[in-house]
Amino acid sequence: MYKHFPNISTIRTLLFTNTTARQTILKNTFWLGVGTGINKLLALGLVIYAARILEPEGYGQFTFALAFASLLMIFSDLGLSSIVTREFAREKERKDELYSLISLKIVLAFATFLFILAASFFTVQTRDIQAVILLLAFFLLANSLIGVFYSFFHARQKMEYEAWFEALQVAMIFGFGLFVLSNFPSAKNLSYVYFFSAIVVLVLVFLFFHVKVFPLKLKWDFLVWKKYLKMSWPLALVSLFGILYSYTDSVMLGYWNMFAEAGWYNAAYKIVMASLVPVGFIGASFYPALSKFSKESKEKLQKAWDYELEIMIALAVPLVAGGMILASKIIYSFYPLEFGPSILAFQILISTAGLVFLHRPLYDALIVLDQEKKTFWIIMMGAALNVVLNAILIPRYTLYGAAIATVCTHALVLLAMMVFVKRFTFLQFPVLRIGLTLWASSLGVFLMYEVLRYLSWYPLNIFFLVAVGGATYFLVFFLLRKYVLLRYLKQTYA
Repeated sequence: MYKHFPNISTIRTLLFTNTTARQTILKNTFWLGVGTGINKLLALGLVIYAARILEPEGYGQFTFALAFASLLMIFSDLGLSSIVTREFAREKERKDELYSLISLKIVLAFATFLFILAASFFTVQTRDIQAVILLLAFFLLANSLIGVFYSFFHARQKMEYEAWFEALQVAMIFGFGLFVLSNFPSAKNLSYVYFFSAIVVLVLVFLFFHVKVFPLKLKWDFLVWKKYLKMSWPLALVSLFGILYSYTDSVMLGYWNMFAEAGWYNAAYKIVMASLVPVGFIGASFYPALSKFSKESKEKLQKAWDYELEIMIALAVPLVAGGMILASKIIYSFYPLEFGPSILAFQILISTAGLVFLHRPLYDALIVLDQEKKTFWIIMMGAALNVVLNAILIPRYTLYGAAIATVCTHALVLLAMMVFVKRFTFLQFPVLRIGLTLWASSLGVFLMYEVLRYLSWYPLNIFFLVAVGGATYFLVFFLLRKYVLLRYLKQTYA
């Protein structure tokens, strides 16, 4: 009677061994989902607690310092992470190249730290905020160096290793962060927590890779540096402009001494970013398979890409609708009453999350089909628009202007990526599949809205409301998908 239940050996094979392409994608999705979900949940919990303890002004200073350091982090990676994953997924025996890439990342990290140090003297007026910037810069640079190993794990489709180390780091930050905020509350002391967690995880990743994978050493092969930088420079520029429109708003708010507004804005923005967890692990799970199929079979690539696109649409629609409906309950469930201005900002920014869901498959398509130079022009246009809109809207509308600028930027990026995928790749948009998916999503959202509108009259916990709303949506969506959408597609293409 128990023969249908998987045994331990089957579970171990499913979660730790790469067998078929479908199983590998599911395995990677599971590990990235569990790891990223736990990480984002703990990180969001700490952020919310920090906002409560430090209040809008102090929290705004911390988020400004983090945004300032992040704005310059592009120089520590130069687009190498995605290229390493792509190239190592195609060919496995590249130890010497990895040694050279590690040495390159160390040089880039050191140069970036000096650049951030110099820039902080000309931008920041107080030494305390400068210290916060430098501590957070070291944290980000250490993570960037760790990233070359994560890229290798992605290429080998062993995402479970990354999930383990990221979970450890976030657990350390969460645990020690709560202790520091409870006993020694300040933005500077919280930054020390991030600093020391980065040191510990960096050492552990080095030791794990050295023992578990293969022995590490540094190799200074400038030809390898030149080879990878030549491939990665378009992505480096893409990342530069992407970082510009991700952090320009917070930096501008802080530059104009709107630290309270920066605190309100980032209180909403952090929750929106936490809602993007599925984008990261779903995209990372599909990316190695898409890279492999790009060299093996156009049909397999098209099929896998269609599936990724359908998943992203099915998640984007309820996220945006539910976020707008529950905005006030979400903000007041996590933050005190003085964060009321975050509600409207959240309702504006949640559209950004939906747009990010939609343009991730398009970005993946351009990268795996060696069209990374095209993405540069897209992100450059977005960055230019974002900077201009922020400069115009923030002085007049403060945090709401920053939110509008962010949404407009992502809308332009989505439209441009659609045009570029259509024009420069052989991939075809599954118009019928997209239309049916949107139809099923719309019906699911309508019923979700009716349920949430009824429940909103009662003082219910926000997590309960999200769970009920999500369950209602996915029940309707999957029923329609199973009995209508898939059958209609089979009949159409039979």
